[in-house]
This record gives sequence, C-alpha cells and structure tokens, in this order.
Amino acid sequence: MEFWLNFLPLIIYILIIVALVVVIVLGIKAIITMDKVDKIVNSVSDKVESLNTVFNLIDFASDKFTFMVEKVVDFFSDIIQKIWYKKSIKEEEEDE
Repeated sequence: MEFWLNFLPLIIYILIIVALVVVIVLGIKAIITMDKVDKIVNSVSDKVESLNTVFNLIDFASDKFTFMVEKVVDFFSDIIQKIWYKKSIKEEEEDE
C-alpha cells in the first residue's frame, strides 16, 4: 500500500508534464499555422484589391449599357404607344 502512495503521485506528475509539453507544442504549431493562413489571406486580399478597378470599370460600362438600352426601349415603346393611341382614338370616333 505504501508503494502505491509513493508511486501514483509520481506517475500523475509525469503525465501532467507530458500533457503540458504536448499542449505547448500544439500551441506553437497552431501559431505557425495561423501566421501562414494570415499571409495567404493578405495575399488574396491584395489580389482582389488589384482587380477592384477592373470590376468598377465593368460596373460602369454595364450601367451605361443599361441606360442606353432603357432609352431605346422607351423610344420604341413611346412610338408604339402613340400608334396604338391613334388607333384607339380612330376606333372611338368610328364608333360614335
């Protein structure tokens, strides 16, 4: 019995030391990994920022194209509406 009272605390202390060393090693590896991930994220962010002007140019061009298409469609719809309105006025005059 006295053997166990002397032996078990020694085993527990050794296991605690091993667990502490493992946690320290894993913590250092996690810090190194996070640094690598941070570098990759910064690199991707820089590349996206460099493409930002291209996206702005494409957005500007699509806005202008949309504006022009709307004007053309409005023009033709006004013409069709005027023709339709004239036909409806002529039909009302004929009905009377």
